[in-house]
Amino acid sequence: MYHAEFMKKTLYAYIFKEIPPPFLVGMVTFTFVLLMGRFLKLAEMVVEKGVPFGDVARMIAYLLPPFWLFTIPMALLLSILLAFGRLSGDSEITAMKSCGVSLYGMLPPPLLFSFFASLACLWVTIYAVPWGNSGFKKLMVEIAQSSAGVVIKEKIFNNAFPDMVIYADTLDAKAQTMAGMIVHDERDPDAPTTIFATSGALVSDPKTSSMEFQLRNGSIHRGEEKGDYRMVEFQEYNLRVALSDGAPKAVRKVAEMTLDELLHPPRGAKEKEILSRRLEFHSRLALPFSCFVFTLLAMPLGIQNRRSGKASGFSLSIAVILFYYIALSGFKALGDKGLLVPFLAGWGPNFLFLLAGVYLFRKTAEEEPLPFSSLYPRLKEAFRERFGKRGKR
Repeated sequence: MYHAEFMKKTLYAYIFKEIPPPFLVGMVTFTFVLLMGRFLKLAEMVVEKGVPFGDVARMIAYLLPPFWLFTIPMALLLSILLAFGRLSGDSEITAMKSCGVSLYGMLPPPLLFSFFASLACLWVTIYAVPWGNSGFKKLMVEIAQSSAGVVIKEKIFNNAFPDMVIYADTLDAKAQTMAGMIVHDERDPDAPTTIFATSGALVSDPKTSSMEFQLRNGSIHRGEEKGDYRMVEFQEYNLRVALSDGAPKAVRKVAEMTLDELLHPPRGAKEKEILSRRLEFHSRLALPFSCFVFTLLAMPLGIQNRRSGKASGFSLSIAVILFYYIALSGFKALGDKGLLVPFLAGWGPNFLFLLAGVYLFRKTAEEEPLPFSSLYPRLKEAFRERFGKRGKR
């Protein structure tokens, strides 16, 4: 009895040790891929705009939590798929089964790892995501107040400010001065205004979280409510723009809110706002529990994919993730339109993929071939035949 218990613990430890290395590789790879789209802009801010490297490092830190919410389940799927693919490819799964260990008996180690991954995901969604989103917004306001070049580019129509478009023919980022300016202001939709100025300077006011354009030698063109037109020439004109509207927490973006704020909207909130909060609440909670769903999917897929190598395992994990997030987007769209209640809109993809995972797990446990197990080799062979013949020609 003691010997059997010792052998079981040894087996569990052996399977568990296979998962962390590919998980860490997946976390680094997926996080880097998601950050690649931001790296060019961040590098531009350091080289061309003179933003301190420390501020850019803080930006990256604020950007990471929202990415981790997705990369943790992605890395978990990849790690379990590669781990069981390796065990199956080396015939260790066959050896375990010959010793009386079924696929169900191999399930505890990956489930334990997915439990830790879910806890990490929950911590990210409860604490890190609101911290990262709100911190990034505040940092961008601070940087914008210290450098006009961050929010304004010369010879480009810039829409960095809400309901405003700003154009500058030339820009001196160090002196915070501009020439050949055009400002189109639609903050008052009943009286849109277009301002032309020969030159201007940008002055920030950290106390009020605003910036002021000090324009010189220009004209103001304003449309009136009854379709009338009015033009005023000026030598000096100050235009104040709020970077942070100072709005209360109730009207912040849902991505910046805590779970408590999402679950308890303020009195008098509009139905659309309440729906948006409910959808975000269930979506945030559903993502951590996708780790368990991916575990049930990855084990049978890894075992069936034993001879195709790590490259195939990586591509297979990408395909599963792609289908999952397509389902996630589809259910969210149905929730936004009110066709699904927020609970089903958030948890629907998990239920759908859980059914698929249970089905594949049972088929593999009973050693039955999966419906699409021969699809990948056929596609690979067809690809070789088609493009191989073209290469010979």
